[in-house]
Amino acid sequence: MEYKVVPLDPTFTVKTATSTSNDGADYLERFIQHYSKQGWEYVRVESISTYVSGDSGCFGIGSTPGYISAKQMVVFKKR
Repeated sequence: MEYKVVPLDPTFTVKTATSTSNDGADYLERFIQHYSKQGWEYVRVESISTYVSGDSGCFGIGSTPGYISAKQMVVFKKR
């Protein structure tokens, strides 16, 4: 079994507050169909979190705190 993990970075414009779910679902559907046409079978979406260190700035000026960043990954498989 061969696996492929692809980052999911949605790039769609939300037209109204009520269209957010539909826009997201449509984007994910097209994303899955794109890889399906290449012979990949959709498995699931995974979330990967990492800590991004802050910056101490110059003598403390312009310092920024660290934060947690979460990325979505789509898992596909092929036999």
